[in-house]
Amino acid sequence: MTDTELMRRAIEAAREGIAAGQTPFGACIAKGGKPVACCHNRVWKDTDITAHAEIVAIREACRKLGTVDLSGCVIYTTTEPCPMCFSACHWARISRIVFGTGIPDAQRAGFSELTISNGQMTEMGKSPVRVEGGFLRDEAAKLFEEWGRDPGRRKY
Repeated sequence: MTDTELMRRAIEAAREGIAAGQTPFGACIAKGGKPVACCHNRVWKDTDITAHAEIVAIREACRKLGTVDLSGCVIYTTTEPCPMCFSACHWARISRIVFGTGIPDAQRAGFSELTISNGQMTEMGKSPVRVEGGFLRDEAAKLFEEWGRDPGRRKY
């Protein structure tokens, strides 16, 4: 599958999460161009503030692949990973992060984000993870609009 197809899997996972009363974030981990784990945020469902889409996808990919080393994997995520999620990608040895919207977009939607970009974390921590942002940004940004129309939406 192409980067576009895999990012659209992440976007679809986010839509599934929105429909389930979760927040507008999705992630898809692929290895060799094949999806391994496509998940949405489960913070409210699991009552777990660490259950961001990226963390849920990393946990599932590790289980499916039988390892904590996700070298050679790419994570496609609808929004730039927060510092916790970036760190998890680094520790899992994910090779590349491809994201749609940025941390400022999540802040504008009302999420309590730290303003440390993935680029800054890569540089400061000397992480080998390659980061590519703004991929299918407009499609990913629509997730915030869709989520925003739900009167019962919850932020964290």
